[in-house]
This record gives sequence, structure tokens and C-alpha cells, in this order.
Amino acid sequence: MESPRDILKRHGLHAKYSWGQNFLGDERALQNIADALALREGEPVVELGPGLGHLTRFLSATGARVTAVEKDRDMIAVLEKEAIPGVRVVSGNAATVDFAQAAGEPEVAVVGNLPYHLTSSILFQVLEQRAHVSRAVFTLQKEVVERLAAEPGTRDYGLLTVLLGLYFDIEHLFTLHARLFHPPPKVDSAVVRLTRLKAPRAPVVDGARFIRVVKAAFAQRRKTLLNSLKSDRTLASPEQFAKALETAGIDPMRRAETLSAEEFAALERALGPVPQSP
Repeated sequence: MESPRDILKRHGLHAKYSWGQNFLGDERALQNIADALALREGEPVVELGPGLGHLTRFLSATGARVTAVEKDRDMIAVLEKEAIPGVRVVSGNAATVDFAQAAGEPEVAVVGNLPYHLTSSILFQVLEQRAHVSRAVFTLQKEVVERLAAEPGTRDYGLLTVLLGLYFDIEHLFTLHARLFHPPPKVDSAVVRLTRLKAPRAPVVDGARFIRVVKAAFAQRRKTLLNSLKSDRTLASPEQFAKALETAGIDPMRRAETLSAEEFAALERALGPVPQSP
């Protein structure tokens, strides 16, 4: 397979640092990423930021129907010239695209080597669009993957660990050394797989309120849970939070990083019905 450096040179292009472009050209790594998705022939898959099409070729080889969403016009031109079989190139922003709509299917798999600065935005999109995402495999900064896969009570455990963990199984698959990319980033990367659960780990009254509760709890990590929750007075009063914690059987002196996704769900349920707007 032609290296990213050679493809860029052939097209008279350079990696755009401001776009976070670090192209993965290692065939073994690319094959492992494609294998991690376990795509079936004819299955729709959306690749975010295909760049020069290295992973795109491995996805295409599975027989899946690939929709490659790319924002960079130079990369779109490269992909169109390369004309990879079974691939449809769509101009779009990976951080805002509607995955199912882009593929024209009700449910899709999602994959991509994500620019570090767009990671949170894209993961929140997966969360928001979870009903249409069967699974996702992403190459991210290693530190981010470690946070996503962290256990409660650890330093790395955080907001997205909880939010995604309620709806997905999260697996840290393998690490990719920076030297495998062109140009090499300053840190190593890792590959994570998100597999949507058949049902959430625990029920919630309102998904949007669950997100707000978790965000409020992690807003001031060094504070106790009750004091941190108080930061969002529009969500509930301090008295309501105290009562909800008691109902859920959660010690208000604990800190957010010690609660499991199931405990956060219990706290959200204990807040009762969602007030209706007048």
C-alpha cells in the first residue's frame, strides 16, 4: 500500500496541522481496526474523516457499503481520484453529521481516526445518535481511550465514561505508537470500540436530564457530590438533590468519580418526574 507521505506528494499536498491531520498508513493496524468492526457484506458503515483513504480501502474490502464523510476539499479530491470501489464520498463535518442520514440507512456502524480536537464533539454525537449507531470504532488519543474505559473510583474516570457507559460497552482494544502516523503526533493513540447495549444498564426518567445530572456532578470534581450538584440550580434545589441522594441510597459526601453509571441513573430517577414547561 502506498504510504501517506507518497500519496500526499503525488497530489501535491501536505498534512494540515491546524486540522489535526495525522494519517495512519500501517497495514496491520488498519486491518485490525477494520476487523474490530466485524462488518458484514452490504452493511452500511460511516467513516469519519477518511483523509487519504487508507482505512477506507480496508473497510471496502469487507464488502460493506462505505459512506466516507470528509470536510477537507483537498482530501475529497484525492478520494474521488482514487475511486475506491463501494465507497461513496460525502462532504460534511464529522462533528455535526447525522450518521444515519449520511448513509441513508436507519442504523449504521461508525469508524474513524478522529482529530484530537474534535473527539469530545464526535463522542457526544454518538451519544445523541445512539439509537442509530450499532457500534463504533475510533482511533483517539491514548489518554482519552484510557479515560473512556476507566473504572469508577479511578483518576481517569469522568463525564464521558459515565454517559457512554450507560448505553455502550466500552473496550480499549490496542495502542498505536505515534511513529505509525504521518506526520507523527506528539502522543500515542489507541483504538476504542463502543458496542451499543440492547438496553441501557439502568433505566432513567429522562435521558437529557441524566446528562445534566452527570455534568453537574463532574463540574467540580474536588467537591463532594452534593456540593457539586448544587452548581446547577435550574436542575433541582439543594434540598431536592439531598432528598434524591437519600432516596437513591448514595452518600452525599462521595465524589462524582466514585459513582457507577447505574448509581447516576438511580439518582436521576430519584429526582422524580421531569417538570413540564408551561
